[in-house]
Amino acid sequence: MSSTASGKNGTWRNWGGTVAARPAREVAPASVEELAAAIRRAAEDGLKVKAVGSGHSFTSIAATDGVLIRPQLLTGIRHIDREAGTVTVEAGTPLKRLNVALAREGLSLANMGDIMEQTVSGATSTGTHGTGRDSASIAAQIKALELVTADGSVLTCSEKENPEVFAAARIGLGALGVVTAITFAVEPIFLLTAREEPMPFARVLAEFDELWAENEHFEFYWFPHTGSTNTKRNNRSAGPEKPVGQLAGWFEDELLSNGVFQVAQWVGRAVPATIPAIAQVSSKALSARTYTDIPYKVFTSPRRVRFVEMEYAVPREAVVETLRELKAMVERSGLRVSFPVEVRTAPADDITLSTASGRDSAYIAVHMVKGTPFQRYFTSAERIFTAHEGRPHWGKIHTRDAEYFAGVYPRFEDFTALRDRLDPDRLFQNDYLRRVLGA
Repeated sequence: MSSTASGKNGTWRNWGGTVAARPAREVAPASVEELAAAIRRAAEDGLKVKAVGSGHSFTSIAATDGVLIRPQLLTGIRHIDREAGTVTVEAGTPLKRLNVALAREGLSLANMGDIMEQTVSGATSTGTHGTGRDSASIAAQIKALELVTADGSVLTCSEKENPEVFAAARIGLGALGVVTAITFAVEPIFLLTAREEPMPFARVLAEFDELWAENEHFEFYWFPHTGSTNTKRNNRSAGPEKPVGQLAGWFEDELLSNGVFQVAQWVGRAVPATIPAIAQVSSKALSARTYTDIPYKVFTSPRRVRFVEMEYAVPREAVVETLRELKAMVERSGLRVSFPVEVRTAPADDITLSTASGRDSAYIAVHMVKGTPFQRYFTSAERIFTAHEGRPHWGKIHTRDAEYFAGVYPRFEDFTALRDRLDPDRLFQNDYLRRVLGA
């Protein structure tokens, strides 16, 4: 897939195929100055502005009928400061390229999500995260930000400089300005040992607190219609490196995780009644394995099967109960769910609209393969998540609005007040922001 999802005849489409938009014009600025000029010109022409990354959000957070800014020329590393342990990158840099470039310099992010197609600014602005007991989302690893605001001026922020902007803009939803550069905390590259093994769902729930406490990065996938999960524990290791062999890697990651899975999805779509039987087979296809490698090769994996997704963060202490309710709902409903449910965690952070803001969190993600009706499943799941004061991922499907967010984010009004200050005329407004932040 190219760095940006797109369509024919000036229509922009997202990766999951859930959103299409027709911007009045598209701009690909080659510098911060060009970007600032494009923003000023849009304001003069009475057009709204949206920057778009790789289109990996399932919501219409990046959709606009105004000026669409594509960041593919704003890429690459600006500066590495080994003493401070930071790297400053242009906003359009894909995570994939950042990870490879950092590894070449002997550096790495402390934690990351499982997909690396996104741009650094798109991933952080929507709160993309991996799983971690002590290390948090990608946005929580930001040390400084540069953004162009509605009047075309360039604003930099950090803990010391414009701290009130820094608190909000790390996960800014594209509402405060267009991010042009991000400074991340990095550290000398390290090794992780991954241990993947099947485990009964009942046991994972019974031992969740221990599994979480004993591992730096714990996550698991539960296969609906089964009592089976696949668990993954990643912990720092002294080595030696023992990567997954090429053949085994192809067999497990490509054939089983993407190939066989794709076929299973096709069969399940054609004949939904077969899904529970397929799920039983799928849940047993992946055997236990252990391997040791550099972080991005352990944290991330290819996703070739297109899907749509809803994900909510619930307070960590509520995750077991939430999952029990989710399993009971699937069993009761007659739904046929062919995609595993993914469960991860994050420690509390101090970012205003972070899904982990002010509370230790657990993430529960439900998926459906692209093209299958997902409404009934997602609506039923969302009812369970919101009963636990869940906060939806900003880039994934949900039906919440500003009134709901004001109730689950203690500092929601800090964000909207800052937005009033930085974008009083709502240059960066679109339908999605109107719904989630209010008019």
